[in-house]
Amino acid sequence: MSLQPLTAVNCASLVQPGFSLLELEGEVYLFGQKGWLKRSCPTGIFGVRIKKEELKLRAISFSNNSCYLPPLRCPAIAHFEPHDGSPECYLIHGGRTPNNELSSSLYMLSVDSRGCNRKVTFCCQEKELVGDVPCARYGHTLSVILSRGKTACVLFGGRSYMPPTERTTENWNSVMDCPPQIFLIDLEFGCCTAHTLPELTDGQSFHVALVREDCVYFLGGHILSSDCRPPRLIRLSVELLLGSPVLTCTVLHEGLAITSAIVAPIGYHEYIVFGGYQSETQKCMECTYIGLDDVGVHMEPCKPPQWTSEITHSRTWFGGSLCKGSALIAIPSEGNPAPPDAYHFYRVSFQKEQDGEASTQGCSQESTDFEDSAPLEDSEELYFGREHHELEYSSDGEGDTYNEEDEENESQTGYWIKCCLTCQVDPNTWEPYYSTELTRPAMIFCSKGEGGHWVHAQCMELPESLLLCLSQDNSKYFCLDHGGLPKQEMTPPRQMLPVKRVPMKMTHRKAPVSMKITPAKKSFLRRLFD
Repeated sequence: MSLQPLTAVNCASLVQPGFSLLELEGEVYLFGQKGWLKRSCPTGIFGVRIKKEELKLRAISFSNNSCYLPPLRCPAIAHFEPHDGSPECYLIHGGRTPNNELSSSLYMLSVDSRGCNRKVTFCCQEKELVGDVPCARYGHTLSVILSRGKTACVLFGGRSYMPPTERTTENWNSVMDCPPQIFLIDLEFGCCTAHTLPELTDGQSFHVALVREDCVYFLGGHILSSDCRPPRLIRLSVELLLGSPVLTCTVLHEGLAITSAIVAPIGYHEYIVFGGYQSETQKCMECTYIGLDDVGVHMEPCKPPQWTSEITHSRTWFGGSLCKGSALIAIPSEGNPAPPDAYHFYRVSFQKEQDGEASTQGCSQESTDFEDSAPLEDSEELYFGREHHELEYSSDGEGDTYNEEDEENESQTGYWIKCCLTCQVDPNTWEPYYSTELTRPAMIFCSKGEGGHWVHAQCMELPESLLLCLSQDNSKYFCLDHGGLPKQEMTPPRQMLPVKRVPMKMTHRKAPVSMKITPAKKSFLRRLFD
């Protein structure tokens, strides 16, 4: 295990308690905060990138058909694997809004498209729930189970405000544990059913939920009514039968007395649980290995990393799982006067990194030896149907240099993306195909779809004459997967009317002197000069 300090680049104020880390298609995103220094980010979702001990965030935009997703703190999130044509997505339920209001909606967040320069667009849809709809809450868990070829969501725990009939001016913001009920949610139709089990007598919140097939394990948590953290482990088994589901609950007193813990996956149904609190004033500095198999749960303590003095003496800490085998923790900065950075960030790794430094932001490009080479010349970059300013992230603020530094690296690696299934461009053995190519292959932007994608011109088998012709005209090119050349739409050229030239008139121009000569005078002048 290792502990690596991180430097937040212009984003320290965005990472606050209650945030969530989501991993979609190999990339990590931060959710739960609203605002961006010197700019606006109404989605509250940021791409996380850790490189050279620096933590950077980038605002993520939503597609046009997305619904509004408020920035929620302490929601219940669950990762939904691709199944029966459904894309990989995250399910988000409940949570606190910036106005301290509680949400009762269920959102489905997925990647909508990937444009040029690795720009990601998300799609968010709200799932309509019917039946025994769970009330608005936060600090609960949401798990996706698989039983008999069917999937469902298990919702448990959490806290909510007191009923409206019991709220007064003095206890208006008082919260209470939700009833100890198990909610099953059908993702296809949005039907919710509530189940009351005799083994569950108290509600709990800020616990951990681990899933293996049709079993959910609830570990730790806090009971607000008795103000205790019981060291119990709850095993819930769900069978999705054709009629009504069958739920079996077993309470094991061999768990952990911990709340708000961080769960970092390290293998197949293997996790490291650390962080959180043992009591209201004591942090949990130990790490526990948890493995799930067909027999049950295996738990054993493991050696924690060498905590720094800032972590040891801090009163609070929080974080989340970055990716497999690593996590992010934040420590509030303390001092008089107050330091400029609100938090100190650390990356905890529970396994040895391979192939040198690892970056949390994965990408589909292949790593090459050309990443430090000079950028392309103007003749190598071809833009079809899209202006150059659309390839960069819009910025309303001045003086923010993060985009400029980040764009420089991405513009070099973005040209090695696999453009299609039959792509033959190998960055290790690539040779110039066109006379205009120096260090990168020529690419064409396919305008099919909302985001579009880049295509290698060599893979499209275009002659250089046609490539140069397309680069001169303002055309929308479609790759072979979307119709090829026969479907290209040529933008009609602008009709330029000839300029009518009107001769200039001089206002003070004198007319030429005209002399009337008679025939007798002409004869006299002729004889005079002869």
